Amino acid sequence: MKMYGKYALILLIFLVQLNQSKAQNGLTGNPDWVIKPAFNYGFILEHRNTLGRLVKGYPYIAEINIGKPAAGHKLWHCENNLPELGINASFIDFKNPAQLGYAFCLAPYAEIPLNSENKRSRVIMRLCWGIAYLNKCFDVKTNPKNIAIGSHINSFVQFRWLWHLKINEHLRFEPGFSFSHASNARAAIPNLGLNVVSLHAGLNYNIPSKRSFSQDRVDSMCRAMARNEILVTTAFGYNQREVDETHLYCGLLSAEYHYNKRNTHKFGFGTDVFVDQNYLMDYKKEFNKSAEGLDNVRISAKVCYSYNIGRISLPIEVGYYVIQKTVPDGMIVSRIGVKYYTSSGLVCSVGLRTHFAVAYDFEYGIGYRFYLKKKG
Repeated sequence: MKMYGKYALILLIFLVQLNQSKAQNGLTGNPDWVIKPAFNYGFILEHRNTLGRLVKGYPYIAEINIGKPAAGHKLWHCENNLPELGINASFIDFKNPAQLGYAFCLAPYAEIPLNSENKRSRVIMRLCWGIAYLNKCFDVKTNPKNIAIGSHINSFVQFRWLWHLKINEHLRFEPGFSFSHASNARAAIPNLGLNVVSLHAGLNYNIPSKRSFSQDRVDSMCRAMARNEILVTTAFGYNQREVDETHLYCGLLSAEYHYNKRNTHKFGFGTDVFVDQNYLMDYKKEFNKSAEGLDNVRISAKVCYSYNIGRISLPIEVGYYVIQKTVPDGMIVSRIGVKYYTSSGLVCSVGLRTHFAVAYDFEYGIGYRFYLKKKG
């Protein structure tokens, strides 16, 4: 059941945000729904030489998306140029049915226009994170050559850059480029992950609302209450060291300073303190003794950036281990994830921690945001 926790939280955060976007707040109608069938054709990115033996052809992704443009009655709608929120269902054929098989993906997405003017041709950035089921994974007896994926249930992440090309009032052509990733973040090994880079083509059909639309005021409850803030977070995760071994647990205590440049962008820096059973085993192996005192932890200094869509924040963090006695994973640690900021100051988070793009674990956290000086 541990494998499902992160996906349930991601979907819960999305549904809460989608429900907020539908709140009436002076509206007598909502914008159109959009149905978007699409096709992607590309190649598997061989980020490790050992993946080459698994690549047998050029994979494709067939998908269906159902979305709804933001209404414009909330401040974050306007700040993000009226983004589209929706659900994506995808089928991936990795063109190696015996070893890699197929993937079935379900994920919420947000498509954010990169320019405010609604022209016939418009550049869009798509962010998508959810769950993927792969029918083939590593098995020491039946599928020992699949060193890419060690579990059936995996995380699915997709980034896309595309254009909306308006054909008429109901149809829109959508060319673009996609990067799709599936892995379990070392919750079960092997876990090199599968990355598909592809050309994208979609056809959007707008279903107009039969109700009228009006707007009385803009809800600004998601506005940052201060330029400067402190975020304190604690989190846990787990990973594996060898195939079929028990899970090893990871703990995190983090403190970050953020500067809210705009409601949509924040920059900052901070410190992370990690307690990792995997690291402690590496320590004992190198020094032939158990760690004591400060040697039980490793500490990193980091820089942070977050893109915010209302109460949902998408952080990117890069850190450097300033304290660690042994170096099993390198000196650079990075993280991407999702955070949900409540109005009370509590923050829920799911993050993917990596070392030089090699997944280490998923982190599930809770924290609190302190404003240093509230706006008048």
